[in-house]
Amino acid sequence: MTSPAATAVDRSAPAPSGPSGPSGSAPRLRTSRRRHSSDQPRRSVLLTVLTGLVLLYSLVPLIWLAVSATKTQEGLSRSFGLWFDGDFALWDNIGETFTYDDGVFTRWLLNTLLYVGLGAGGATLLAVLGGYALAKFRFPGRRAVFAVVIGAVAVPGTALAVPTFLMFSEMGLTNTPWAVIIPSLISPFGLYLMWVFATEAIPTELMEAARIDGAGEVRTFFRVALPLLAPGIVTVLLFTMVATWNNYFLPLVMLKDPDWYPLTLGLNSWNAQAATAGGEAVFNLVVTGSLITILPLIAAFLLLQRYWQSGLAAGSVKE
Repeated sequence: MTSPAATAVDRSAPAPSGPSGPSGSAPRLRTSRRRHSSDQPRRSVLLTVLTGLVLLYSLVPLIWLAVSATKTQEGLSRSFGLWFDGDFALWDNIGETFTYDDGVFTRWLLNTLLYVGLGAGGATLLAVLGGYALAKFRFPGRRAVFAVVIGAVAVPGTALAVPTFLMFSEMGLTNTPWAVIIPSLISPFGLYLMWVFATEAIPTELMEAARIDGAGEVRTFFRVALPLLAPGIVTVLLFTMVATWNNYFLPLVMLKDPDWYPLTLGLNSWNAQAATAGGEAVFNLVVTGSLITILPLIAAFLLLQRYWQSGLAAGSVKE
C-alpha cells in the first residue's frame, strides 16, 4: 500500500523530458502568421493597379480639357491633345468666351446658377423635410409612399421628359425658366437618401428627450434633428446640384429661346454651329467654356467636404 508521502513525492517529481518532449510526441514548430491591422492594411498589387487605372480614367479627360483650353483654334488641330501648343492662349480664350456673341456665355452662366439655386436648393429642402417625416413619424399610407419613392427612383428622367413637356405645354410654361426649375424640384433619389440617413442618424431618444423638455416639433427639428442631418443634407445638395448643373435633355425639350439656355445647351449650340452653312468653328471657346463650367462644381465639392463627418450623435445616448 502506497503511503500519502510517496504519492506526493511521485507527483512532485519532474516528468522525464527527451527529444520527443514531455508527452513523448514530436515537437510542433510554431509558424509565424502575419496579422494585418487597420494601421497596417494588407497590400494588394491587383487592387493598386485597378485603382491606378480608375484614377487615369478619371484624370485624363480633365488633363486634356485643361491643356486644350490653352490652345488657339488652329492649335487644337496641329498639336497633341495631352500636351501644350507653342501659343499659350488661355487668357485670350477666357476673355473671348465671355465676349463672343455679345457676351451670351455670361447669360448662360447666370441661367445655370438660377436653375441650380432654385431647382437643386428646393429639391434638397423638400428631400430633407420629406425624408425626416417619413423616417421619424408613423402615419397611414407610409408603405405606399415608400413603394412610390422606390418606383420613382427606378424611372429614368429622360422617360418623363416628353410627358412633362406635354403637361407644361398645356399650362403655357414651356420656353420659360419654370419649365426647368419645377421638374428639378423633384428628386426621388434625394428623398430616399434622406429617408435612410435620418432613420439612422437621429436617435429617437433625443427626440423624446426634447419633447419631454417642452420643445415642439418645429423646434425639435431645427435644434436637434437638423444638425445631425448635416452630412446627409450636403450629400443630397451635391447630388442635386450636379444633376441640375449638367442637365441637358430637359432644357433641350423645354427651351427654344437661346436667352434661357443653360451652359450645357449653350455650349452645344456653339459646338454645332461649325456644321451649319456659313457657321464659324469656335472649338477653342467650347473647350474653354467647358473648363469654366466645371470649376464651380469643383469649388463646391472642396468647400462642402468638411461637412461630411460622421459620429455627430456618438455618445449622446446612453445605451
